[in-house]
Amino acid sequence: MNEPRSILVVRRDNIGDLVCTTPLLHALRERFPRAWLGVYANSYNAPILAGHPDVDEILVYRKAKHHPEIGRLALLAERLRLVRSLRARRLDCVILAAPGEQPRQRWFARLLAPRRIVEYGDGASPGNTRRYTIPVAAARGLHEVEAVFLLARAFGIEGPPPPLSLAVDPAEAMRVRAALRTAGLASASRLVGVHVSARKPSQRWPGERFVALMRRMLETAPCAFLLLWSPGSPDDPRHPGDDDKAAAIARALGTAPVLAYPTERLGALVAALDACQQVICSDGGAMHVAAALGKPVVCFFGRSDPVRWRPWGVPHRVLQAPSFDVADIGVAEAFEAWRALPAASAR
Repeated sequence: MNEPRSILVVRRDNIGDLVCTTPLLHALRERFPRAWLGVYANSYNAPILAGHPDVDEILVYRKAKHHPEIGRLALLAERLRLVRSLRARRLDCVILAAPGEQPRQRWFARLLAPRRIVEYGDGASPGNTRRYTIPVAAARGLHEVEAVFLLARAFGIEGPPPPLSLAVDPAEAMRVRAALRTAGLASASRLVGVHVSARKPSQRWPGERFVALMRRMLETAPCAFLLLWSPGSPDDPRHPGDDDKAAAIARALGTAPVLAYPTERLGALVAALDACQQVICSDGGAMHVAAALGKPVVCFFGRSDPVRWRPWGVPHRVLQAPSFDVADIGVAEAFEAWRALPAASAR
């Protein structure tokens, strides 16, 4: 498309997936600075784009599993209102940004009646100017960032993807700095973010190993820790909570230089990770946020494919056991991976 006036990017899955879409958003903004650029996301991942300079509007839908207190009929009516408002905008282009076939999202895109749909698929029919497709096979073997960025070809954009990008909420950044000052850690020479939560059971490293790793790190180098986790109970439908795990880790570390900092909001997670020089975490949203902020990362991988999901654009060390269970990764492995990281942010 030569000069679209309105582009909607659909990415309604997980936090990390949306973070990996930010290079495409930036390239679109640079190529079409006057176009309206919107993102259609869900209430779980949408806050990660709050304040993003490349996005004009974030349109949010709510999944029933994330909002069990709201009836399904009410949620359906909410979505129908959103569809009507998007149809009224007379979109030039809808981009289905998740690599792979997406029959349900294709149906949604058609409801919006845009001039063109850009997606992955089996190729457009001859003469069909309303679809621009990238073959699904073309995305195989690539990092998620690279796979998503293939869609930029629909707009004549070539070359490597730009870096990941996120905005840091100034108010959240002030809260983190104030908490660090209160804990006496504001002047720590090396602040390491240790995020102990993971959505999938196979990606959860045991709390006692975090304790052993942090103790060993303290014996080796002057550092302090920002202990991060998803607050709440283990059966939270949005993300399993780790209040008990974090409390046990903090108790075991005693008087060590550790600030326990629950991240109830995605903005708080972004600001906390931005305050750190290095990050240790499992594969997931926090890992991709850390990469977007330029932080060197040690990451524990379960069954996820590191080729596709490793931290993008930053120094990192991936640890993955032959069993594909994070619980089988040892403390010594994690310590050596941390020692191999640069001591400061990548950019």
